[in-house]
Amino acid sequence: MDRIELLQVFVRVAETGSFTRAADRLGLPRASVTTAVQQLETRLGTRLLHRTTRRVGLTPDGEATLERARALVADMDDMEQQFLPARGQVSGRLKVDVPSRIARLLIAPALPDFFERHPAIELELGSTDRAVDLVLEGIDCALRVGPLTSSSLVARPLGHFALINCASPAYLERHGTPRSPADLPEHLAVNYASPTSGRAAPWEWLSDGEIATLRMRSQVAANNAETYIACALAGLGLIQIPAYDVREHLAAGELVEVLPDARAEPLPVQLVYPHRRNLSRRMQAFAGWLETVLADALDKPAPPAPGRPRKAR
Repeated sequence: MDRIELLQVFVRVAETGSFTRAADRLGLPRASVTTAVQQLETRLGTRLLHRTTRRVGLTPDGEATLERARALVADMDDMEQQFLPARGQVSGRLKVDVPSRIARLLIAPALPDFFERHPAIELELGSTDRAVDLVLEGIDCALRVGPLTSSSLVARPLGHFALINCASPAYLERHGTPRSPADLPEHLAVNYASPTSGRAAPWEWLSDGEIATLRMRSQVAANNAETYIACALAGLGLIQIPAYDVREHLAAGELVEVLPDARAEPLPVQLVYPHRRNLSRRMQAFAGWLETVLADALDKPAPPAPGRPRKAR
């Protein structure tokens, strides 16, 4: 095996935590996988993996090597694909991270269509509600909802999620229906605590084009969307939520929209990725497909200004 192939084998063993599973994925004999890792360790002059009868783990040197190995393998894949015919089959590994509710409600149900179009792409779909470090965790792209913090990532705007205010019929029966923001101090909210900072976001609404905020009374806070919505369904308070997220609950009468004229500012939605001069064809294929999948849930953005890609802010 050449050096890139040795790195490919090492990456697969590290990701699966098993020589046997890596061999199955690569279509190689287990002995060949073991030999490849040993050859790589000899070349580098260090031990990369802890081997036990139950599992395989990375040594500190292995952890340091893994991210560089991923980048080298990805760059080689990109170089090979760059010169294939435009209509040739797109292939390779793609690691993506998206918010958990979007993964469950929108992306996962549509994946059969993606793989029908691109059967040779191997997708690793992470779903979290925290802002992952793309470079540190070897992620090719991530879907981010909300304002972006300063970073070196490139952002591709996709649109906005409209936010609505809603509550369960049981809550409204007990506490009444707010008719204007002036009624909010008399109500309870389910607080949403940032998974990153732990701080609870205030209630927001647009008033004459300006953002108004209020720290509402609350009996419970949640740090993920699933629990946040579940608390609202249980009648624990008002919530502000992307409209797509509760469409089924609204249609079933399990939640009711309130204060339709006092909504919060829509949330921007962006696909972000580490800066690269040329995006891989598999990355371009996924980004284009994702935009069509999200189209029904998004308000479209204004056309971007011509020139260089917009940086995440």
